[in-house]
Amino acid sequence: MYAIFTRTRRHPLAGIRLYGNFARQNRYMSTNYDIIIIGGGPIGIACALEARNAGLNYLILEKGCLVNSLYNYPANMTFFSTSERIEIGGVPFVSNNVKPNRSEALEYYRRVAVSHHLNIHLQEAVQQIRPLNGIFEVISTRRTYTPANVILATGFYDIPVLMDIPGEQLAKVTHYYKEPHFYAMQKVVVVGASNSAVDAALETWRKGAEVTMVIRGEGIGARVKYWVKPDIENRIKEGSIKAYTHSALSAIRPGEVDIRTPDGTVTIANDYVIALTGYQPNFDFLRKAGIILSDDERLQPFYDPATMETNIPGLYLAGVVCGGMNTHVWFIENSRVHAGMIIRNITISLPTP
Repeated sequence: MYAIFTRTRRHPLAGIRLYGNFARQNRYMSTNYDIIIIGGGPIGIACALEARNAGLNYLILEKGCLVNSLYNYPANMTFFSTSERIEIGGVPFVSNNVKPNRSEALEYYRRVAVSHHLNIHLQEAVQQIRPLNGIFEVISTRRTYTPANVILATGFYDIPVLMDIPGEQLAKVTHYYKEPHFYAMQKVVVVGASNSAVDAALETWRKGAEVTMVIRGEGIGARVKYWVKPDIENRIKEGSIKAYTHSALSAIRPGEVDIRTPDGTVTIANDYVIALTGYQPNFDFLRKAGIILSDDERLQPFYDPATMETNIPGLYLAGVVCGGMNTHVWFIENSRVHAGMIIRNITISLPTP
């Protein structure tokens, strides 16, 4: 099923030790690396820690802030996993709660990055990756790098899955939910039945919003956090939150929305729409890099599960990007092992000193 890959070689200039002021300058001036890691989230950081421990010359390029996806999560989000299951690099994650929240996670990963003096460039987006005479050319918004290997740990939270309906472009519509106070005393439609949609519905309702949920399937999603699922189902059962199941939003206008239901179209008054319809990896970026995607609706990138290497030798995937549209398959807890798998595969190709 998987192709036989040609082992990659270490960049001829990587591993040269530099001293004094020139060493500090080289962190910003050098463009030659054993590894460029694209994405400064938890898995990208885990890859950097493994690379550093293996003595490899690496750089993380992150287009936003540190752990940018986590930063954009809802302010009151609580992780499904316990803290020890999302630790990286053997660094303990001490939480005040059984399950850590967003603010604790931001602080933990920041401390990991800072205490280990990770080589990372923030606010620097990668625009293109292309093979170049046995190595790679990685073009960012600031400069061009020439690493021997590239790890894509870009996640999936940047591109929402659109509804493709009239009015979706209106300012009252958002595909991201941050915190509830803004929606107090407003008429809010929440589209979806996943963890994020349930959190948005409950939190805004508790701040005094009039909440209506529009759910494509039978009801609340099976993967919703077990301590939250009874809460939302009871609020729907008692009528505090109205829910249309087997339904879809069909049009959005400044003061109202249309909902397509099994009983026909229903029009309700509305101030804001929180459309939490899911997110997807940047498939165009993957295709332009030469990575093969499956020809079905999953659009799963091709990679060797033993090494995480794609069909392009020296180009690796790590984290949730591996799942394509199945974004629920990989998360921090079960994909942090990708870092060790990738670095082991890279190091076995290095020449013996």
